[in-house]
Amino acid sequence: MSSPRTRPPGTIRIGTIAGSDVLVSGSWFLIAGLIALLMAPVVDQVRPGLGALAYVAGFAFAVLLYGSVLLHEISHALMARRLGLPVGDITLHFLGGMTQIEEESRSSREELLVAVVGPLTSLAVGGLALGLVQLTPEGLPRLALEGLAGANLVVGVLNLVPAFPLDGGRVLRAVVWRFSGDRHRGSIVAGWGGRVAAVAAIAYPWLGTLRTGAAPSVVDVLLFAFVAAFLWQGGSQAIASAKIRRRLPALHARGLARRTIAVPADLPLAEAVRRAREAQAGAILTTTPDGSPAGLVHEPALLATPEERWPWMAVSTVARTLDGPRVLAADLAGEALVEAVTATGPGEYLLVEQDGGVHGVLVTTDLDAAFREALG
Repeated sequence: MSSPRTRPPGTIRIGTIAGSDVLVSGSWFLIAGLIALLMAPVVDQVRPGLGALAYVAGFAFAVLLYGSVLLHEISHALMARRLGLPVGDITLHFLGGMTQIEEESRSSREELLVAVVGPLTSLAVGGLALGLVQLTPEGLPRLALEGLAGANLVVGVLNLVPAFPLDGGRVLRAVVWRFSGDRHRGSIVAGWGGRVAAVAAIAYPWLGTLRTGAAPSVVDVLLFAFVAAFLWQGGSQAIASAKIRRRLPALHARGLARRTIAVPADLPLAEAVRRAREAQAGAILTTTPDGSPAGLVHEPALLATPEERWPWMAVSTVARTLDGPRVLAADLAGEALVEAVTATGPGEYLLVEQDGGVHGVLVTTDLDAAFREALG
């Protein structure tokens, strides 16, 4: 039985759609309340005399609006699943929604399809709502359809802006990746798109000042500053991540392997260390009576054991038992190497050749040092 997924703090699960848990963050209730406050006077103009029910109608519009946001996110999830990419939770929050796709696209085509389907869904919902407006008489239903049409058309268009982390930024990354053959170059270009869009968002409220001389409202300045911070942070993270990952191919397990000696698991620890020093080996592999690999001496455990006790202890007492994740292919390199080690944790890894022969031992402290050197 698989263990249940841990829900992010501050979220509420409202159901499961398309195989994904749908979560609502606490910030959603803030924006839903704000929408209710802004919509209540408009509702009162269309349908006078509702009193407090005007706020209920405003809140219902917020739910309807975020229902269309959910459709946007579901389209991302369905496309990703169709392409064989695992999908996690869908979260609705202050700025809209987010679909957790747990693996990166394997090609620029997959990246493009997963990214573009969301904005296209929003544009389709907006277009459908706009068409229904023409068939709906005056009243609250027409008001809701008008708001739904306008919001979805704006969301669809804005999400196609070529700025990471918006969907349009991912579309731009896919296009640059396709024509340059370099995923990381695409991420850097899209990240800079996010930074440019952030500057534009900061400047936007002040454009009216150039025309009219009137200062923008505090609400507009704060809102666009929040959007700008979101875009700048997302773009900057994309640039930094791409620059790091560009250098990961320089990491090769084979080149980082320590010379290793194999000793029986019941050999006294003092003798095992003596043999390792004599062979100038940096790692000790313990074996079973038939010579099969059994474990790897864990360096911190060895150093924490008083040397005067070494002659009376079996080497296996300071060794970690080998299991599947602790055995890696000697040819592993780059992102695949980092992901394999990150998934299991620090320590020692046995590196084996394609024929099953032992090549050596990789220690994560050596990998960390090589990673820092590559970044330097």
